[in-house]
Amino acid sequence: MKPMTMTDLNQLKKEKRKFATITAYDASFARLFAEQGIDVMLVGDSLGMTLQGADTTIPVTVEDIVYHTRCVRTGAPYAFLIADMPFMSYATPEQSCENAAKLMRAGANMVKVEGGNWLFDTIKMLTERSVPVCAHLGLTPQSVHILGGYKVQGRDEISANQLIKDAIILEKAGTQLLVLECVPVELAKRITDKLQIPVIGIGAGNMTDGQVLVMHDALGITASPPKFAKNFLEKAGNIRDAIRLYKEQVENGTYPGKEHSFY
Repeated sequence: MKPMTMTDLNQLKKEKRKFATITAYDASFARLFAEQGIDVMLVGDSLGMTLQGADTTIPVTVEDIVYHTRCVRTGAPYAFLIADMPFMSYATPEQSCENAAKLMRAGANMVKVEGGNWLFDTIKMLTERSVPVCAHLGLTPQSVHILGGYKVQGRDEISANQLIKDAIILEKAGTQLLVLECVPVELAKRITDKLQIPVIGIGAGNMTDGQVLVMHDALGITASPPKFAKNFLEKAGNIRDAIRLYKEQVENGTYPGKEHSFY
């Protein structure tokens, strides 16, 4: 098999072909996802909630992400693997380099950081040192206490324009992928159209270049799933068919639908 690369993802954006991403935390599920054609996976700090039972992602450590990245890489050797930089692991550019190196050595192809234009120097330093970066804007779960909860972002003109400015600045810093979480569909489309890099949505409608879902949401495991989630296992009957259905509906644009989106 041929490994998935950023060159491939950029080509998908150029050809306006959507792609599906899913979180993975262990070798068994990573292998299953890869067998169903999922070429991009995220070792998310969501593991704090899905695996560790915490209320937020904040307790997750670099060591946690390193461990799960190694597991996922073993199960999916050809996947394009993004690893989250957990809370306060990239507070300074120097700290970000040290922690990103641990994740890259564990098997990540790219690290993901949450935040706006204040990350410019960090992203620039990482990319200059051969660490590809995915940025994350909109609802940033590590900022839950600042945001006052898990709320849709960018609903007014001022905050929407700030998100657009942040996206453009982060792309200039060297960001190669962008995750947009919980923003209105119209705003997600504006950002996706303005950027040269691929944009992955989660709760951002179906106008982005790709989608990502937490695997527990996609398989109906989450007790109180967010509005943007869909239980693909409900109709598919088994996990393999559910993942294939998720991939198919992302690629043809039927997921997320209006009922999963914000306006």
